[in-house]
Amino acid sequence: MPFPILRTPFVVLSEIISILEPNETVTASFCSKNFKCLLKNHFRQKVHLTWEAYMVDVENVGKVTMAEPGIEERVAVLLAVHVSKLNETTHKIVEIYGYKTSFSSGHLILYFEDQVSGSKWIVNYVTDLFNIAVRGLAIGRSSTWAVDWINERQEKPLCRFGLLTPTNNDSKADESVDNVLKNVRASDYIAIDEYVSDNYRFNGKLGPVKILILWRNGHWVTCDNLMNFDAMDIHIGDSRLTISDLNPFLRHWRAGGSPRLHYLEVCSENGRVFEEIFDDDLEIVRTNEEGRYRISCVKTMVIRNCYRIRRMDGIGALVKCYRQRFYMIVQHEKASN
Repeated sequence: MPFPILRTPFVVLSEIISILEPNETVTASFCSKNFKCLLKNHFRQKVHLTWEAYMVDVENVGKVTMAEPGIEERVAVLLAVHVSKLNETTHKIVEIYGYKTSFSSGHLILYFEDQVSGSKWIVNYVTDLFNIAVRGLAIGRSSTWAVDWINERQEKPLCRFGLLTPTNNDSKADESVDNVLKNVRASDYIAIDEYVSDNYRFNGKLGPVKILILWRNGHWVTCDNLMNFDAMDIHIGDSRLTISDLNPFLRHWRAGGSPRLHYLEVCSENGRVFEEIFDDDLEIVRTNEEGRYRISCVKTMVIRNCYRIRRMDGIGALVKCYRQRFYMIVQHEKASN
């Protein structure tokens, strides 16, 4: 005999809902319109929901995942898949809200004729159910539309953003990266892991953001770009910058530019070695000091036998060239010395 859950006192129901995982909550919301309304009312009465929503849209698959703040592992709660991926091997197909639906690996999959509409639908469904905003976005090259859509649908900026490595290489790469760099807003983390042509150039500002990572193909980054990156941590891979290019940046920083910078790491392209040849006017001196910067909760960067440079206001930084890498650690805590 079915359990009459909707007749259960709200206090008891609230406790039951509180122990559900996000994917279980989303699945339960599809059972009936009345139960969906019950869930929505529950989350609108809660003072604070610790779970955060993330949107993933890559190559004909849209996904909403959720996680606790500070936890990297995310739970998939709802998927939007192009109907072309629906075949005779897909089992237990049912129709919900007019869409073909299946259940796999603890979450629902909805099939759409139009992938963009499907991705938007599942994001709107989950965020409305939990009464939350999208905090993270990870997309592929064909999904850069999502950046503008997120900016338009919510006032609160993203916390994390990632442009993922594509499975193919075509002429749309430059356009995709340019669109993202000019329009993305994220407070904590921006990572670009995309290919661009040798001729690609970016003219604009990026940030403010805490961490900026260009995993690969950072060959397009110029000294002017570096000056216009408003970030606390900057990591650039496959760079073509030389010390001659970085000297103007150090001059810019010394005069008060990039005031939020804490850490800069530049990895050269094709194993090219950085040479420690700094301009005399920078007044860089050798030091036996040790520089430490905590990159993550599990990794701390340590540099020794480096150089010291001071900003006009007295704030110091340690810089070091080690084979194919250039490091800069700004010591903001010593500003009062």
